[in-house]
Amino acid sequence: MLSHINISNFAIVESLDLDIPNKLCVITGETGAGKSIMIDALGLALGNRADSGSVRHGADKADILASFDIETNNAAQNWLNQHDLDEDGECILRRVINKDGRSRSYINGRPTPMSSLKTLGEMLISIHGQHEHQALLKKDTHRHLLDQFSGLNTQVKQVADTYNQWQQQQKAYEKIRDNAKELNDRVDLLRFQLGELEALDLQLNEFSQLEKEHKRLSNSEGLINQGHQALQVLSLGENTSLDTVANILQLVTEMQQQDEGLSETKELVASAEIQLQEAGNNLQHYVESLNIDPERYQWVDQRIASAHQLARKHHVTPNQLPELQQTLAEELISIEGGDEKIEQLQTQAAASQTAFLEKAQILSKKRQQQGKKLSKIITKQIQTLGMPGAAVTVIVSPLPIEQANANGIDSVEFHVQTNPGQPSKPLFKVASGGELSRISLSIQVACAAKSNVATLIFDEVDVGIGGAVAQVVGELLRKLGNENQVICVTHLPQVAAQGHHHLHVNKQTSKDSTYTGINTLSQDEKVTEIARMLGGLSITEQTLAHARELIGETQG
Repeated sequence: MLSHINISNFAIVESLDLDIPNKLCVITGETGAGKSIMIDALGLALGNRADSGSVRHGADKADILASFDIETNNAAQNWLNQHDLDEDGECILRRVINKDGRSRSYINGRPTPMSSLKTLGEMLISIHGQHEHQALLKKDTHRHLLDQFSGLNTQVKQVADTYNQWQQQQKAYEKIRDNAKELNDRVDLLRFQLGELEALDLQLNEFSQLEKEHKRLSNSEGLINQGHQALQVLSLGENTSLDTVANILQLVTEMQQQDEGLSETKELVASAEIQLQEAGNNLQHYVESLNIDPERYQWVDQRIASAHQLARKHHVTPNQLPELQQTLAEELISIEGGDEKIEQLQTQAAASQTAFLEKAQILSKKRQQQGKKLSKIITKQIQTLGMPGAAVTVIVSPLPIEQANANGIDSVEFHVQTNPGQPSKPLFKVASGGELSRISLSIQVACAAKSNVATLIFDEVDVGIGGAVAQVVGELLRKLGNENQVICVTHLPQVAAQGHHHLHVNKQTSKDSTYTGINTLSQDEKVTEIARMLGGLSITEQTLAHARELIGETQG
C-alpha cells in the first residue's frame, strides 16, 4: 500500500509531505483547488509522461517521491529481488522533472529506466479516472477489463508470446517462398562468382607479397649489376674498402700502443672492419640468389593482373578478395537448398500456429466462464445504482483465424440492456451520460475488487451521479476499502461521508503566487467540510446536522 508521498514544486504545489492512511481515504476540496494534483503527481512517480509544465513556475525542477509498504505484495517483492533493487523490504519510487521537460527516475535510490518504473508501478497501484467512461466505448478496453477481473494477465502474455513467434516464423516462410525465384537466381550468381574467385584462389596477404616479388623480378638484371659493382668496391677489386680499413686499423693499433687514449678509436675501426666483412658476405649471397626468370615474372604479372580485374568487377581492392570469397561462400551456404528451407520454415510456422491456437482456446474458455461471472456482478451493481431492471452482458465471440491477434481469438464486448423488454445493445450505443457513468463505475469497482494491487485510486469516477445513487457509490467504495487501500477524489458529500479518512485540498492565492496544500481533517472538520459540500459557502445548523447524519450512517 501507499504509505507516504512527498511532492516539491509540482504544478501549484510548493511542498507537500503526507502520510497516506489505509482503507478508504477521500479527498475533497473546492472546485479548482487542485483535488487531483496528488493523483497526477503519483502518476508521474509511476512512470506517466512528464513535460516542462509539470514544474512549478519559478522552480528548476519538480521532485516526487512515493513510499510503499510491500510486506504483503509478493509480486513487487519478487520483482525488486530479480532486479537487485531490494532494500530491506523498502519500495520508494522517485521522479525528478527538470524545467526543460527532461526527467530522471529512481527505485530505492538507484537510477532506473522509465519502463521499469511503469512495470513496478502496475504492481503497486491501479488508477481509475473519469476518462475511463470514454475508454469504455472501445472494445479493446472491454477485453482488458475482463482479463483484469479474471486474473488472466499471465495467460494473455503467454498467448501474445506464442502469437508473435508464429507471426515471425510465418513471415520468414512467406518471404523465402515469395522470393524463391530471386533466391535461385542469387544462388546461380554466387556459384559463378565463387567459381572465378576460387580459380584465382588468392590467399590472405598474398597480393602484397606478389607486388613485392613483381618489383624485384622486373629489376633483377639491374640489381645483379649493381651488386657486382658494390662487391668490387667493397671486397673483390683492387684497393677495396676492406683493404683501406685494414690499413687504418694497423696504423691506429700502432698509435694505441703509444697512447692508451686511442683504445676506443681502435675498437670502432675494428668493429667497422667486421661489419664491412658481414656486409660483403650478405651482398655476395644476395647477388648469387638473384636470377633472371622470365617465366616466373610472367606468372606473377598475370596473377596480379587477374587480381586487379576481379577486384574491379566486385568494387573492392585486390587485398580484399580473400575476404570477399569467404563472405560469398557463407551467403551461398545460407541460401542453398531453397526448397528444403521453405519446407522447414513452413513446418515451423505451422507448429507455432498450432501452439498459439491451443493456448488461445484455453484462454477463450476462461474468458467465457469469467465473462458470465462479471456480467452478474456488474448487473447487480448497476441495479443498486438507480438502474433497476438493467443488465450488462459480457459477450465473448470467436474470431476467424485470419483475425487472430496477440490478444487471442476472442472479440470481447460489453452489451447493456437499460430497461426490461428492450434489446441488449453494445455499450457505445448507450445514449445517457449518467447511465454510462454508473456502468463504468460498476465495472471499475468489480474489476478493482479482483485486482492483486493493494492500492486503488478513483479520481472523480462519480461524475454524473447524485442523490441516493451517490450514497450507494460511497457504500461500495467503503466496502472495497475494508479489504484494500482506496483513495477517492470526489465532489459528492454522500461519497465523502463514507471515508475512513478525509483529506482536504485548499488553494491559497497571494499577490505573487498560488499555493495548494492538503490537510488531514479531524472528525469535526470532516463534518464542516461535508456541510460545505452539501450547502455551499453558507453553512447552517441544518447542513451541519445533515452532514452528521450522513457520517453517522457509515459502517465498518
